Amino acid sequence: MEEGLSAARAFSVPMTTRFRGVTAREGALVRGPAGWGEFSPFAEYGPRECARWWAACREAAAVGWPDPVRAAVPVNTTVPAVGPEQAARIVAAGGCGTAKVKVAEKGQDPAEDEDRVAAVREAIGPGGRVRVDANGGWDVETAVRMVRRLDRYSLEYVEQPCATLAELAEVRRRVDVPVAADESIRRAEDPLKVRAAGAADIVVLKVQPLGGVRPALRVAEACGLPVVVSSAVETSVGLAAGVALAAALPELPYACGLATMALLSADVCDDPLVPVNGALPVRRPEVSEALLAAVEIPPEGWRARLAAARGALDG
Repeated sequence: MEEGLSAARAFSVPMTTRFRGVTAREGALVRGPAGWGEFSPFAEYGPRECARWWAACREAAAVGWPDPVRAAVPVNTTVPAVGPEQAARIVAAGGCGTAKVKVAEKGQDPAEDEDRVAAVREAIGPGGRVRVDANGGWDVETAVRMVRRLDRYSLEYVEQPCATLAELAEVRRRVDVPVAADESIRRAEDPLKVRAAGAADIVVLKVQPLGGVRPALRVAEACGLPVVVSSAVETSVGLAAGVALAAALPELPYACGLATMALLSADVCDDPLVPVNGALPVRRPEVSEALLAAVEIPPEGWRARLAAARGALDG
């Protein structure tokens, strides 16, 4: 491990609901002079992609983040691909004025998506905002058809309806609902291509996949599009980096996807980052030794992934 940083400690936290095919969120925590950093790339990511996640962890632990320009960050409730009754309960419990609804789940049909979105609209009321996220799961024709169908519930925007920039651009030309790009930013070799391709009205930025708060701020400035900051379903350690990014942006026109602690059954901090009146306070919770020990797993596998990511970054 680099000088000044502690050895990585690995964790596994069960999810409250299956999300993106994941039933437990795993990763590693590292402590340095600036505080704790989280390294939690998903299982399918190789060393080259994980290098950015390590850079973000190192920034958090060794350097810290820019000064905030706001004291709180508005957030949305995240609704997984669950049934309509459960979706309504999640919205009611979330206490936020905006809800992001997962759609295009494998094995589900369009009617299930519509039932879920309808339930969320009813639960959040006519003054609430509803956005949907397909995680690139539709082809162009399906996306156009589904966006038009779901817009009867007054969509704020649709996130990543298709996988490629060309597909996003075509959907954007054919629908009236704004299009947001997520995977086309965080998994791209060049995150700035999304604007050149005319593929999005909004960009969704996540700190770990972009290499840290400062690199994410540079991407936001270069894209020149409205930004929604979102989490990668992290513990409060990782969420704090997302909050730091949202707090440092000059403008924040949309609620952010950072209220994801509800998707985890436990946390590593005594005072987790959960919304109050639809917003997260700009702060950095301290890790609890007892709570970390309760979810700790053998570190060898995660230390190996971290070492490979460091090698890819240095290379």
